[in-house]
Amino acid sequence: MSALMPTYKRLPVAFTRGEGSWLFDEQGRAYLDGIAGIAVCLLGHSHPRVAAAIAEQAQTLMHTSNLYRIPLQEQLAERLCQLSGLDAVFFCNSGAEANEAAIKLARRYAHDERGIDEPQIVVADGAFHGRTLGALAATGNPSAQHGFAPLPGGFVRTPYADIESLRALDDERICAVLLEPIQGEGGVRIPPEGYLAAVRELCDARGWLLLLDEIQTGIGRTGRMFAYEHAEIRPDVVTIAKALGNGMPIGACLTTAAVAPSFGPGSHGTTFGGNPLAARAALAVLDVLEQEGWVANAAEAGTALRECLREQLDGHPAVREIRGQGLMIGIELDTALTGDLSSLPQRGLDHGLLINVTAGSVVRLLPPLTIRDQEWMHLADGVATLIAEQTAAAASQSSDPSLAHSSASSSAKPRA
Repeated sequence: MSALMPTYKRLPVAFTRGEGSWLFDEQGRAYLDGIAGIAVCLLGHSHPRVAAAIAEQAQTLMHTSNLYRIPLQEQLAERLCQLSGLDAVFFCNSGAEANEAAIKLARRYAHDERGIDEPQIVVADGAFHGRTLGALAATGNPSAQHGFAPLPGGFVRTPYADIESLRALDDERICAVLLEPIQGEGGVRIPPEGYLAAVRELCDARGWLLLLDEIQTGIGRTGRMFAYEHAEIRPDVVTIAKALGNGMPIGACLTTAAVAPSFGPGSHGTTFGGNPLAARAALAVLDVLEQEGWVANAAEAGTALRECLREQLDGHPAVREIRGQGLMIGIELDTALTGDLSSLPQRGLDHGLLINVTAGSVVRLLPPLTIRDQEWMHLADGVATLIAEQTAAAASQSSDPSLAHSSASSSAKPRA
């Protein structure tokens, strides 16, 4: 029996090293990483500049606590403010903690500036904001919440990407709207064009804060440094984590000069957040992103990968939609034709490919931004083959033999 709590159904593989877009297991077998540690390893594995920065800092100074100035943290905060258009940063260790900070900040602002005794935050169905109790209460996934009642109150739930449902809300206690610009765990759901701008306009009209959870979309994943840049808006609060440290745990909650004073000394805190080691790693990540052009590559490679997938899967009966922005891609499948997809990641391993299934029916791809042409082509080929095999296997168990013939004839198309 493992000494680990059984919080994950881990696949039967252990990796010993990584290089770029590839991971290697204990037997030396190579796997193309199509999920990058769930959108974390933005620059791939063992990036030499990031690794060197971490090693040097570990030999110099790792931690002092936030009882004292941390110059590297101050430098990182200034960089993030320049990139985001926001004014102040609170550092923490993870996305859930960043979202907890955003929720607390919005509530404190509502108490102090608007005199609301029981502030309410609007959240969306299908959202995922983390597994701490506050972030879990904001999450729109009943299965993730199961067994953890009573959850904190103070949230109003509405359908995702439905501006009219937001406009219909009539509660003077509402102080903010918390959204993902693209829902990641919810199935790579992309709102219609103009939606975020309309939410920004509504928040301005009602005096609500706009909080954007960019834990998965932020730091270049969508082809812009922040996904909200595509909508040409500025949120009041944005949260980031995952890719910021390329594997070194770090999260951040960014906000405006108007909102930041709601957090005064003693109102919030962290032991490890923004320590010298994490801040140095994040600064190295930003240096590499900006100097080597990987954000632009996310846009270009993401477009090419989606087109390649569409070419490979054109006409496949089980493929409902291929969608995405930058290198955040979802392939929605018809599970009536594919059957249960829970074994698909294991099938991927068998093919030397790391993929992920989310929302029960969506193959999610989050490869490193440093992925090369031949690598994303290999990824597209492998995913198309897996979907064809999965559909054929499900059809072979069906009582309708015509489905098996249809699936077999819709296999991945070879490229010229």
